[in-house]
Amino acid sequence: MQSLLAPPLLASLLLVGFTARAQTPAESGAARRMEAIRVEKGPRVDGVLDDDVWRRIPFTSDFMQKEPDQGKPASLRTEVAIVYDAEALYVGARMASDKPEDIETVMTRRDESGSAERFILSLDTYRDRRTAYSFAVTAAGVRVDWYHPQDDEYTRDSSYSPVWQARTTQTAEGWVAEFRIPFSQLRFSKAAEQVWGVNFNRYIPRRNEDDFWVVVPRDVTGWSSHFGELTGIRGVAPSRRVELVPYVSGDLQANSGANPRAGTPFESRRPYSGRAGLDAKVGLGPNLTLDATVNPDFGQLDADPAQVNLTAFETFLEERRPFFSEGSQLFSNDEYGPAWFYSRRIGGPPRLSAEADFVESPRASTIWGAAKLTGRLSSGLSLGALGAFTGDAFADTYDFATRTQDRVKLDSRTGFGVLRAQQELGDGGSVVGATLTTMQWGIGEARLLTRELAREAYSGGADFRLRLLGGEYFLSGFAGGSLVRGDPAAILRLQESSARYFQRPDQRYVRVSPQATALSGYTLGAKMERVSGEHWLWSISAGAVSPGFELNDMGRLNTADDIDVDVGLTYRETDPGRFLRNWELTLSAFTNWNYGLTRQSSSLSLNGSVTFPNFWAGEFRATYMPRALSDSLTRGGPLMQSAQGLDTEFTLTNSYSDTTRWTVGGGAWTYESGSRGGFVTASLTLQPHRRLRLGIEPNASLYTDGMQYVDTLEGGRAETYGHRYIFGSVQRREVALRLRANLFLTPDLSLEAYAEPFASSGTFGSFGELERAGGRSLRRYGSFSRLADGGLEVADGDSSFQLYDPDFNIRSFRSNVVLRWEWRPGSTLFLVWQQDRYMGLARGNPLAPRSLGDALSSPGGHTFALKLNWWFPAG
Repeated sequence: MQSLLAPPLLASLLLVGFTARAQTPAESGAARRMEAIRVEKGPRVDGVLDDDVWRRIPFTSDFMQKEPDQGKPASLRTEVAIVYDAEALYVGARMASDKPEDIETVMTRRDESGSAERFILSLDTYRDRRTAYSFAVTAAGVRVDWYHPQDDEYTRDSSYSPVWQARTTQTAEGWVAEFRIPFSQLRFSKAAEQVWGVNFNRYIPRRNEDDFWVVVPRDVTGWSSHFGELTGIRGVAPSRRVELVPYVSGDLQANSGANPRAGTPFESRRPYSGRAGLDAKVGLGPNLTLDATVNPDFGQLDADPAQVNLTAFETFLEERRPFFSEGSQLFSNDEYGPAWFYSRRIGGPPRLSAEADFVESPRASTIWGAAKLTGRLSSGLSLGALGAFTGDAFADTYDFATRTQDRVKLDSRTGFGVLRAQQELGDGGSVVGATLTTMQWGIGEARLLTRELAREAYSGGADFRLRLLGGEYFLSGFAGGSLVRGDPAAILRLQESSARYFQRPDQRYVRVSPQATALSGYTLGAKMERVSGEHWLWSISAGAVSPGFELNDMGRLNTADDIDVDVGLTYRETDPGRFLRNWELTLSAFTNWNYGLTRQSSSLSLNGSVTFPNFWAGEFRATYMPRALSDSLTRGGPLMQSAQGLDTEFTLTNSYSDTTRWTVGGGAWTYESGSRGGFVTASLTLQPHRRLRLGIEPNASLYTDGMQYVDTLEGGRAETYGHRYIFGSVQRREVALRLRANLFLTPDLSLEAYAEPFASSGTFGSFGELERAGGRSLRRYGSFSRLADGGLEVADGDSSFQLYDPDFNIRSFRSNVVLRWEWRPGSTLFLVWQQDRYMGLARGNPLAPRSLGDALSSPGGHTFALKLNWWFPAG
């Protein structure tokens, strides 16, 4: 194992010194320069450009096409100029049109551009040729902004949410845009004279035309390293800003159907509540920003999608909370290292559960407060530090037979911390970094709530990403470790969890230690890849995760005890041809072993993508998986052979410039174990009026899993170490329908609705137990019958035993209706109506037409909420 990884890691370390002196990335925009003009007082931002300053300064133009004809002059003239005063940067742009009446002005919500024509400004304010801010406005006046954490045009972090202004107007010659971007919303050095990277982009949907001031060629992976230079900004220092956003909110809850608290002492509990809190942003010196939140509120956020998980592994969900999503790239290096930090650990559901006839538990732990410090020093060192503190969590329980109520503690006060530092090496865009995380549980308690949870967890490591030969190649690597401490019962739970299964009876390289009070491990890996080139790209990577490695108190980890090797080879054509605009094919191979050198899985995949002359695009994937020996199928039992099979998937979508957008997709798979099935998915977005958008996304799947794990029981044969590892064949049916409606009254006032009826069922049969360790065949049982208590009586020859009934049939309906009004820059009013309905004992086939209607009538609750926040700069 060490010999497998040593060569790439050694090569990485030897190249660190070289990369610091490596040549600067190729800069196609090096010859393009423009000057920002200083004015005493900036122009009025009204989208007219009739102020005297715009009349007396020069505008730059000469935009070039990237699409459809790379390198040719833009078909329509675009002119842009930049001025600034002591407080803000101002951008004026004129977009000429041969048919002004045909300019796409469909309206969208804030931070969505849709199919509207748009103008984009991108700034590399640190001139590090690696990161950039982008500010866009559509012809309808909608503002969009994002951050480029890497030197990649298409890698975007939309959580960046500055407070800025933009206005647009239609003219007889086309349309006009005017920006005001306060310097307080940008991060830059404290140099007396600033030199920033700059680029401009105009997208014209009706022509499928993408025009740039500086074009990054299609066969090059890059972005800010190709920018032109913006000069002339003098005497502007980073703001020592103070921004406060206090909020007040209240909610009212109502139930549909029977009151779930009926017959309990909680029946008369008040259905309303209120809260207040504060978000603050404070500039610490010229380069660092402190964000803090007290009693944060996340009530206006979209609901997580419904899903049924029959695996042994956790479902990881997208972060939707603004405090944690904004600037999240500073705390993450997931692309070339472990997921040290998973922000939804903070304020997630309580980690324990209560059992009683009636249980009412909080869905999330209360976040009392959180703070993060972010910034970039003049030395090229980027810093990110985050701390959060959550409170106790309790469940109210009631037993009807004994008429006793209780208040059960499910989680205790917990502190979370993460620190990330990343240093740039020279001007080449290479970086080295380090991450540290910690979790401290049960803070301030004399006795532990339970012995099931770890008291403290630490993890962290170092990583590097070296840019070679002007960005054509990347060499990256990482190494780190983890340490978890707690009572023996808590550490035993980790040893026997799905991430490692130390209790497997047929392995000899790790042992369960019931008396252990700590668990530790390490991870390391390296990757070499060619990311730019006319035709051939490739990558090769290797990594290892030791059996004791653990991240799931602060980060994300499915399995430890892994050694991986992954190789890929891509051929692409980026120049448009007669039948295709571009296409690429990728052949990749992956193999995984555990530390006992048992091959757990392998795959060989062919991936392809094409873009047609009409800008329709398609993708496909075909993956072959040969037999292997899995150490997780029996969930703590012996090795079991996995079946070989073939898995395929495809999608087809129309041009992204079309007002009506659609996507169709599907997939199918078959395995020798009897697993087979498929799914279909589609989406359709209509814009019947420039202010109204409707969307529908139906999804359906029908498949059989021939070897679904059910349970482990005592009383097995010697061939399976005295246990029964029981599997069954399950027929899965699932259907969902996501519906969206958006009414845009102005760029700052919108009404949005989201609804998802969902139905899923699983019917089990053909039960059997693993015949022998290391095999795949099942010893099938005879008949089975359902018992009155909901279990199964299974016949096994002349004897029988009981098994829980694994069948399920679920209906779910989740919806959100949100009125969002940005009544002044940075200040927003939310009115929210949320529904959450669920029924877990439904009958019938979820693919029947009435299934989704059943979801609408399932019992559940309504929440009506109001939230008002007020942004104002206090300094």
